[in-house]
Amino acid sequence: MKYCPDCGSELAPKEIDGKTRLACSAASCTFVFWDNPTPVVAAVVETGDSVVLVRNKGWPEKMFGLVSGFLERGETVEAAVLREVREELGLNGCIASFIGCYSFFEMNQLILAFHVTAQGTVALGEELSEIRYVSLERLKPWPFGTGPAVKDWLEKRALSIRK
Repeated sequence: MKYCPDCGSELAPKEIDGKTRLACSAASCTFVFWDNPTPVVAAVVETGDSVVLVRNKGWPEKMFGLVSGFLERGETVEAAVLREVREELGLNGCIASFIGCYSFFEMNQLILAFHVTAQGTVALGEELSEIRYVSLERLKPWPFGTGPAVKDWLEKRALSIRK
Protein backbone atom coordinates (compact mmCIF):
# COMPACT_ATOMS: atom_id res chain seq x y z
CA MET A 1 0.00 0.00 0.00
CA LYS A 2 1.49 3.33 -1.07
CA TYR A 3 -1.35 5.82 -0.63
CA CYS A 4 -3.82 6.63 2.12
CA PRO A 5 -7.29 5.25 1.35
CA ASP A 6 -8.84 8.12 3.33
CA CYS A 7 -7.21 11.20 1.77
CA GLY A 8 -4.93 9.94 -1.02
CA SER A 9 -1.68 11.26 0.48
CA GLU A 10 1.44 9.12 0.40
CA LEU A 11 2.06 6.71 3.24
CA ALA A 12 5.34 7.11 5.08
CA PRO A 13 7.14 5.13 7.81
CA LYS A 14 6.22 6.40 11.28
CA GLU A 15 7.08 5.17 14.77
CA ILE A 16 3.82 4.04 16.42
CA ASP A 17 3.59 1.95 19.60
CA GLY A 18 7.28 1.09 19.38
CA LYS A 19 7.07 -0.24 15.81
CA THR A 20 7.66 1.33 12.43
CA ARG A 21 4.37 1.38 10.54
CA LEU A 22 3.12 3.03 7.38
CA ALA A 23 0.94 6.03 8.17
CA CYS A 24 -0.58 8.87 6.23
CA SER A 25 1.88 11.70 5.63
CA ALA A 26 -0.83 14.39 5.79
CA ALA A 27 -0.80 16.22 9.14
CA SER A 28 -4.61 16.33 9.26
CA CYS A 29 -5.09 12.59 8.61
CA THR A 30 -4.75 9.84 11.24
CA PHE A 31 -4.79 6.76 8.96
CA VAL A 32 -2.35 3.98 9.92
CA PHE A 33 -1.81 0.90 7.77
CA TRP A 34 -1.63 -1.71 10.54
CA ASP A 35 -0.96 -4.61 8.14
CA ASN A 36 -2.56 -7.11 10.50
CA PRO A 37 -2.51 -10.84 9.65
CA THR A 38 -5.30 -12.19 7.47
CA PRO A 39 -7.40 -15.01 8.96
CA VAL A 40 -7.24 -18.24 6.95
CA VAL A 41 -9.03 -21.53 7.58
CA ALA A 42 -7.45 -24.89 6.79
CA ALA A 43 -8.76 -28.45 6.85
CA VAL A 44 -7.12 -31.79 7.37
CA VAL A 45 -9.72 -33.58 5.24
CA GLU A 46 -9.94 -37.24 6.21
CA THR A 47 -11.73 -39.61 3.84
CA GLY A 48 -11.67 -43.22 4.97
CA ASP A 49 -8.08 -44.08 5.85
CA SER A 50 -6.53 -41.21 3.87
CA VAL A 51 -6.05 -37.46 4.02
CA VAL A 52 -6.63 -35.35 0.92
CA LEU A 53 -3.75 -33.04 0.04
CA VAL A 54 -4.21 -30.39 -2.64
CA ARG A 55 -2.00 -28.55 -5.11
CA ASN A 56 -3.24 -25.09 -6.02
CA LYS A 57 -2.80 -23.77 -9.53
CA GLY A 58 0.47 -21.89 -9.67
CA TRP A 59 2.16 -23.93 -6.95
CA PRO A 60 5.31 -25.89 -7.78
CA GLU A 61 4.61 -29.35 -9.18
CA LYS A 62 5.55 -31.31 -6.05
CA MET A 63 4.06 -28.90 -3.50
CA PHE A 64 0.87 -30.04 -1.78
CA GLY A 65 -0.95 -28.73 1.27
CA LEU A 66 -4.25 -28.69 3.09
CA VAL A 67 -7.52 -27.32 1.78
CA SER A 68 -7.43 -23.69 2.87
CA GLY A 69 -8.97 -20.32 2.17
CA PHE A 70 -9.83 -16.92 3.50
CA LEU A 71 -12.47 -16.22 6.09
CA GLU A 72 -15.18 -14.07 4.52
CA ARG A 73 -17.02 -11.18 6.12
CA GLY A 74 -19.91 -12.32 8.34
CA GLU A 75 -18.80 -15.96 8.22
CA THR A 76 -17.88 -18.15 11.19
CA VAL A 77 -14.60 -20.05 10.98
CA GLU A 78 -16.58 -23.33 11.08
CA ALA A 79 -18.75 -22.29 8.13
CA ALA A 80 -15.67 -21.04 6.25
CA VAL A 81 -13.72 -24.29 6.55
CA LEU A 82 -16.72 -26.37 5.42
CA ARG A 83 -17.30 -23.95 2.51
CA GLU A 84 -13.67 -24.32 1.43
CA VAL A 85 -13.92 -28.14 1.51
CA ARG A 86 -17.09 -27.93 -0.60
CA GLU A 87 -15.61 -25.41 -3.08
CA GLU A 88 -12.22 -27.09 -3.50
CA LEU A 89 -13.19 -30.76 -3.27
CA GLY A 90 -16.92 -30.84 -3.92
CA LEU A 91 -17.42 -32.69 -0.63
CA ASN A 92 -19.77 -32.03 2.25
CA GLY A 93 -17.70 -32.32 5.37
CA CYS A 94 -18.25 -32.54 9.09
CA ILE A 95 -15.96 -30.85 11.60
CA ALA A 96 -14.45 -33.49 13.86
CA SER A 97 -12.27 -31.12 15.90
CA PHE A 98 -10.39 -27.85 16.05
CA ILE A 99 -6.67 -28.56 15.66
CA GLY A 100 -5.22 -25.18 16.50
CA CYS A 101 -4.18 -21.67 15.55
CA TYR A 102 -0.89 -21.06 13.70
CA SER A 103 1.04 -17.95 12.73
CA PHE A 104 2.24 -18.04 9.13
CA PHE A 105 4.54 -15.02 9.18
CA GLU A 106 5.81 -15.44 5.60
CA MET A 107 2.30 -14.78 4.24
CA ASN A 108 1.12 -12.54 7.11
CA GLN A 109 -1.67 -15.00 7.89
CA LEU A 110 -3.24 -16.53 10.96
CA ILE A 111 -4.27 -20.12 10.17
CA LEU A 112 -7.21 -21.69 12.02
CA ALA A 113 -6.98 -25.42 11.34
CA PHE A 114 -9.71 -28.05 11.67
CA HIS A 115 -9.98 -31.82 11.26
CA VAL A 116 -12.82 -32.44 8.80
CA THR A 117 -14.23 -35.83 7.86
CA ALA A 118 -15.83 -36.25 4.45
CA GLN A 119 -17.12 -38.96 2.15
CA GLY A 120 -17.84 -39.16 -1.55
CA THR A 121 -16.10 -38.53 -4.82
CA VAL A 122 -13.89 -35.48 -5.11
CA ALA A 123 -14.78 -32.91 -7.76
CA LEU A 124 -11.70 -30.73 -8.26
CA GLY A 125 -12.44 -27.05 -7.65
CA GLU A 126 -11.31 -24.31 -10.02
CA GLU A 127 -8.44 -23.20 -7.74
CA LEU A 128 -6.82 -26.65 -7.73
CA SER A 129 -4.68 -28.43 -10.26
CA GLU A 130 -4.33 -31.77 -8.48
CA ILE A 131 -5.11 -33.76 -5.33
CA ARG A 132 -3.46 -36.69 -3.62
CA TYR A 133 -4.87 -39.20 -1.20
CA VAL A 134 -2.19 -39.89 1.41
CA SER A 135 -2.60 -42.77 3.82
CA LEU A 136 -2.40 -41.82 7.48
CA GLU A 137 0.76 -43.93 7.86
CA ARG A 138 2.52 -42.02 5.05
CA LEU A 139 1.36 -38.51 5.97
CA LYS A 140 4.34 -36.37 6.98
CA PRO A 141 4.12 -32.74 8.15
CA TRP A 142 6.08 -29.98 6.43
CA PRO A 143 7.79 -27.14 8.32
CA PHE A 144 5.75 -24.11 7.15
CA GLY A 145 2.23 -22.91 6.41
CA THR A 146 -0.31 -25.63 7.28
CA GLY A 147 2.38 -28.22 8.06
CA PRO A 148 2.46 -27.53 11.82
CA ALA A 149 -1.30 -28.23 11.94
CA VAL A 150 -0.69 -31.61 10.29
CA LYS A 151 2.03 -32.33 12.86
CA ASP A 152 -0.26 -31.47 15.79
CA TRP A 153 -3.17 -33.45 14.33
CA LEU A 154 -1.01 -36.54 13.83
CA GLU A 155 0.30 -36.25 17.42
CA LYS A 156 -3.22 -35.85 18.88
CA ARG A 157 -4.43 -38.76 16.76
CA ALA A 158 -1.59 -41.00 17.97
CA LEU A 159 -2.35 -40.10 21.60
CA SER A 160 -6.07 -40.88 21.22
CA ILE A 161 -5.30 -44.25 19.60
CA ARG A 162 -3.03 -45.23 22.53
CA LYS A 163 -5.78 -44.55 25.10
